[in-house]
Amino acid sequence: MTQDISQTFRIAVAQLNPTVGDVAGNLALAREARRDAARQGADVILFTELFISGYPPEDLVLKPAFLKTCLSAVEQLTGDTADGGPGVIVGFPRQGKEGRHNSVAVADGGRIVAIRDKVDLPNYGEFDEKRVFVAGDMPGPVSFRGVRLGIPICEDIWGEFGVCDTLSESGAEILLVPNGSPYYRGKVDIRHQVVLKQVIETGLPMIYAAQLGGQDELVFDGASFAFNADRTLAFQMGQFEPAVTMSEWTKIHDTWRCVDGAVAVIPEREEADYRACLLGFRDYVNKNGFKAVVLGLSGGIDSALCAAIAVDALGAERVRTVMLPYRFTSGTSLRDAADCARALGCRYDIVPIAEPVEGFSSALSELFDGADEGITEENLQSRTRGVMLMAISNKFGSMVVTTGNKSEMSVGYATLYGDMNGGFNPIKDLYKMQVYALAAWRNEHLPEGALGPAGEVIPKNILSKAPSAELRPNQTDQDSLPSYPVLDDILECLVEMEMGIEEIVARGHDLATAHRVEHLLYLAEYKRRQAPPGVKITRKNFGRDRRYPITNRFRDR
Repeated sequence: MTQDISQTFRIAVAQLNPTVGDVAGNLALAREARRDAARQGADVILFTELFISGYPPEDLVLKPAFLKTCLSAVEQLTGDTADGGPGVIVGFPRQGKEGRHNSVAVADGGRIVAIRDKVDLPNYGEFDEKRVFVAGDMPGPVSFRGVRLGIPICEDIWGEFGVCDTLSESGAEILLVPNGSPYYRGKVDIRHQVVLKQVIETGLPMIYAAQLGGQDELVFDGASFAFNADRTLAFQMGQFEPAVTMSEWTKIHDTWRCVDGAVAVIPEREEADYRACLLGFRDYVNKNGFKAVVLGLSGGIDSALCAAIAVDALGAERVRTVMLPYRFTSGTSLRDAADCARALGCRYDIVPIAEPVEGFSSALSELFDGADEGITEENLQSRTRGVMLMAISNKFGSMVVTTGNKSEMSVGYATLYGDMNGGFNPIKDLYKMQVYALAAWRNEHLPEGALGPAGEVIPKNILSKAPSAELRPNQTDQDSLPSYPVLDDILECLVEMEMGIEEIVARGHDLATAHRVEHLLYLAEYKRRQAPPGVKITRKNFGRDRRYPITNRFRDR
């Protein structure tokens, strides 16, 4: 029995890294991608959500001049399609009669043949689209070279508005979805589940085009994919990798099916987190024009992992590490920091801080006369280090990298204007035990695209010794905090899952410890508001996702 093959349609997916606000640069990226798609014989190229403006553009779309610039870029790209090559489906912010829309333009033959607006505007977590956009009307399919394309935009397939059902009922044959979907751990599986649900309900194949790149705290990991109407994976693009990938679709018995789609391997847990930190950090530094970075290398696990990420992202020549010892800094820490910098191949300087710390103490001695020494004197050390790093930053134009982890930031185990000084933190959303896991993983693997050396770059002694801020004699973190496995589990319950104290105790935790951690979590909110941005890894990072009041007397008693 022979198959009834009537038509072939070639769709290129552009998984690329646009920059918010760089309309000219994004247009150039789109044009090069279209030329690539033309060489591959594409009929159409699908770009991601708001590609022309970069995503998310936030309040930039409130500026009429910005919207006009984006429209001009879309018109120029549309003009390119007069050459008879691939048509274009591209996202951009659009000024409509009712307000501003999150839109896509479908261009072919030198003209815009259709505009579609996003219907379901997300307004949770990192999304705030109802603030700047108005919802579009329920869309119908677009007739493109004899194929009826449904083009729901990102949240249109995640929510319950029935956009995909409407497109199916009105004759769509393939669903093409431009997305701006940020990374968090396990996100690829969640996207697959969302798409499969729509494929099952509509009976249509779906292509999911996902953005790539870092934008402030968000990381867009790519991993674009498609499912056939029979729920089989049609193709899977790589994660954290730019590409313009061709997919060929054949119509068999009135159903479109992808033929010979390549399936890339998606990284596992630690690799995915590490590569997200790497991409987010690299793009923040490069897109903001910093030529180099500087960080304090203490001999501890957090700064060692940050140094490894920085070297992998930028290359050793753009990374400067500085040891800032005081009298409580151990010889072990001095050795471990030097060994780490040597293994990474980056510059390493030692700047003792005894003189400035004692100068501050002397200046305050009369005012502090009769008061016991304690946290104030410890914080003076941290703040002196912060001043030194900022001075190096000012003198040489290097961005200061902060190195605090999520466990510390959760309970306020950080010093304002001290170790919290800096421009960006690649491990801000990693709990302490996750920091250890990523450090151990990096010692065994060189991630794709990394510029650092292979092999053990974080000395084993750093991984095995008890963590300490070394601000007083024989200090360890566990002098004032629960053990990190206990602390991290309680924090994940409170932050990620919004559990009550009773539920946390039912997991086996001590009641008094759970109450204390909750109190510290709320108490440190004012510090977190003043922290630099950092890569989002978990479902609820501080800042974009978790927005608690600073003034807050609630405790779960």
